[in-house]
Amino acid sequence: VQLQASGGGLVQAGGSLRLSCVASGRFFSIKDMGWYRQAPGKQRDLVASITSAGNTNYADSVKGRFTISRDNAKKTVYLQMDSLKPEDTAVYSCNADFIPWGTSWGQGTLVTVSS
Repeated sequence: VQLQASGGGLVQAGGSLRLSCVASGRFFSIKDMGWYRQAPGKQRDLVASITSAGNTNYADSVKGRFTISRDNAKKTVYLQMDSLKPEDTAVYSCNADFIPWGTSWGQGTLVTVSS
């Protein structure tokens, strides 16, 4: 199984970006999907997650600004990021809990927010 993330880039503070992460390969289903980020010199932290039923969870730092969603038919999870701040600059990675294979990670996509 593979996860392919896209949508990162350079944006000014206050701007928006939409990240996408598409799953491929042979699997029965996907349970939870999520986005994490790692800033230079810091640990990787959860940004947002979403269950197969659509229940969501957000880090306090992004609540009200970021929205996670998924399209199960397209095997894709999205992260809409609005009102971006320079402190949102990080490498963003997606992950998914595949049935029956377990958790897998996609490659990161860099988001840079300029002030």
